[in-house]
Amino acid sequence: MHVAVIGAGAGGAAAVAEATLAGHRVSLWNRSAQTLAPFIARGGVEYEGVFGEGFAEPALMTSDIGHAIDGADVALVCLPTLSHVAVASDLARAGAHRLPVVLNPGHTGGALEFSHAYAVASGGAVPPVAEFHTLSYIARKYQPARVTITGRAKFLRLGVLPGGEAAAAAATVLYPVAQRVGDVLDSSLANLNMVLHAPGAVLGAAWVEATRGDFTFYVQGMTPGVIRVMRQLDAERIAVAAAFGHALPGVAAEMQRYGTVEPWVTDTDDLLNAIASGEANRRIRAPDSLEHRYYREDFGHGLLPFIEIARIAGVPTPVADALYRLGGALTGTDFAAVGRTAATMGIEGMDRAALLRRIRG
Repeated sequence: MHVAVIGAGAGGAAAVAEATLAGHRVSLWNRSAQTLAPFIARGGVEYEGVFGEGFAEPALMTSDIGHAIDGADVALVCLPTLSHVAVASDLARAGAHRLPVVLNPGHTGGALEFSHAYAVASGGAVPPVAEFHTLSYIARKYQPARVTITGRAKFLRLGVLPGGEAAAAAATVLYPVAQRVGDVLDSSLANLNMVLHAPGAVLGAAWVEATRGDFTFYVQGMTPGVIRVMRQLDAERIAVAAAFGHALPGVAAEMQRYGTVEPWVTDTDDLLNAIASGEANRRIRAPDSLEHRYYREDFGHGLLPFIEIARIAGVPTPVADALYRLGGALTGTDFAAVGRTAATMGIEGMDRAALLRRIRG
């Protein structure tokens, strides 16, 4: 398979490593030539971690998206969800109308927003689109041409929009652990980052600013008070999913399926110990500032679309609402102006029945 990996951050670099190891032909695209330059200078991607230590050589590395997708069988979008609208427009202008697109990840409302943005840019045409509920890797770039991969998903929810069968097929070839779920609300409402990051980001903001993130987010940052807020936020997420007919597990049980809570943990209701058990996450540092993606991405592209979907479901979300407002105040950001809204997802004005028709056809 010819895989166009869209995005040269940690997730994209990890995807290049895995796809190359699997024998796929890989093209790597990134909008920023500066980000891509260290990989081009080195001739590929150095990697270490769960795939061992090695060097992956993409067939092509370019900032020209038309060139990157030329001859590709799938576009694997490994970008922060903040970038989905822009990259959808780029792909539409490049004429990728029939190219299957897999969002790795889509997070909350990703497939809906990507599809809507693409249609706006193309004048109506939309490619086959599927999304994973979360990124398939725990990965960081500590050096410009090297990715450290501390975890790889053991389970991924695969949500598919109507017409997205080709994208679903490509996704399961690349990631056999992916399991098709009922619709994209199942995958979207299983976004773990929104639940894991937002409570600690708000309640630990002073610690983040005072120490520039000199503590472990998933261990030292997960105090009993943070966990109590997280538990209530998670209950709201599960209630919204139930309103659309989906029975989703709690956050720690979902993490255990994914692989970031250790398999020996028997009580996933004990969030404090379950989350702290995870080897893939336990050494990850806290955000070094309020510009970190835990603030910039997980509020405007996590909590906000969740609140929008909950409103359509008619489910109250007081904890999500409070965290969202505090996140905006902390960062001085009007997330409604720059984030993932009902309008950007193409579901503005819909009621529950209309939304279900949109996602199930």
